[in-house]
Amino acid sequence: MKKLVIAMIGASLALSACTTYDPYTREEKTSKATKGAIFGALGGAVVGALTNTSSGKQAARNAMIGAGIGALAGGGVGLYMDKQEEKLRARLDETGVSVTRVGDSIILNMPGNVTFATDSSNINSSFYNVLDDVALVLNEFDQTFVGVDGHTDSTGSDQYNLDLSNRRASSVASYLISEQVMGQRLIVNGFGESRPIADNSTPSGRAQNRRVEIQISPLT
Repeated sequence: MKKLVIAMIGASLALSACTTYDPYTREEKTSKATKGAIFGALGGAVVGALTNTSSGKQAARNAMIGAGIGALAGGGVGLYMDKQEEKLRARLDETGVSVTRVGDSIILNMPGNVTFATDSSNINSSFYNVLDDVALVLNEFDQTFVGVDGHTDSTGSDQYNLDLSNRRASSVASYLISEQVMGQRLIVNGFGESRPIADNSTPSGRAQNRRVEIQISPLT
C-alpha cells in the first residue's frame, strides 16, 4: 500500500504540473508527450503498484470478476476474440505492429525501434496514436487479460537488459492505464534477453528481439 501511495502521489504531482486547458471544452488535459515522459521516468512504479505483476493471471481473473466483469463461455469465446482481432488489424495496419492469432489469444508485437529510442523507456511520441488505438479496442473488449512483456537483444549485461525490459513494459502498461484500460487486467513482465525470437548474432535478429509484446487472452 505504501508503494501504491508514493507512486500515485508522484504521478499525480507530475501530471498536474504539466496540464493545459482545452480551448474548446475548457477542461484540463495532459499532453501525450507529457504522459510518455512521466511514465518512462517513473520506471514502472505506478504500474507495479496497480497491476498483477507478481501474482499473475489468477489474481487478474479474481480482480476482474470482483469488479463485475463477466467471464466468456463456450462458443462465444472464439467469436469474441475474432471480432477483437478484426478491429485490431484494421487499426494497426501499416503501424509496424504485427497482429498474430494463437488459438484464442492475440499477440501484438511492438518492435523496439518503433516504440522507444535507443536505451530509453520513454515511449516515442510517434507511437502514442498506436497505443491510443490499442487502448480503444481493449476498452471495447474488456473481457480479456492483457499481458505486457518486455524483451531485449543480448547486447549488454543480463541485469541491464532485464531492467530495461521491465521499464519498457511498465511504460507501455502505464500509458494504457492512462487511456482508461483497467489496471487489474494487466500482467506486466520484463524478460530481458531470455526469450529471443531471432538470431542475436545478426543486426536484423537483434532488432527483432528488441520488442514489447501485448498478449490478449479471454477471461473464461
